[in-house]
Amino acid sequence: MADKIRVLLSEEEVNARISQVAAQISKDYEGKAIHLICILKGGVFFTCELAKRLSIPVSLDFMSVSSYGDDTKSSGVVRIVKDLDEPLAGLNVLIVEDIIDSGRTLSYLMEVLKQRGPASIRLCTLLDKPERRVKKQVKVDYTCFQIPDEFVVGYGLDYAQKYRNLPYIGVVEI
Repeated sequence: MADKIRVLLSEEEVNARISQVAAQISKDYEGKAIHLICILKGGVFFTCELAKRLSIPVSLDFMSVSSYGDDTKSSGVVRIVKDLDEPLAGLNVLIVEDIIDSGRTLSYLMEVLKQRGPASIRLCTLLDKPERRVKKQVKVDYTCFQIPDEFVVGYGLDYAQKYRNLPYIGVVEI
């Protein structure tokens, strides 16, 4: 039986908001280049759409981290599955994530990346669930949408590796 998915944020809403956030990032980094770090797998759709809308020079790298293993709840242990290909020294880094909830993974990742000597490091997310935040010190610099504590899919977010390709953000209703 197919899962029932309720639209939370339409494709038009998502595209409009990404454009707004890209304009703000371009303004904030005017006259500078920015190095985007896409957090795989979920962040790839958002990162590509964001990058297309930036009016400043962009370079890009990818990283994969996990704190879930094969479970649906975080183990609290963060593991780097795929590290960056390029050094960060002197770069203006923007970590791009699909969703931030507990903040455990991003808290760990920010500390690891700060040690690599970037000129600056900021965080951008498509979706934020602040009510689930365990690591309160995680500061999100650019947020497209704050959402309620529901299980969402689409625009890179998955349910058992399905639904990443949906052009909107939906809630899986069980």
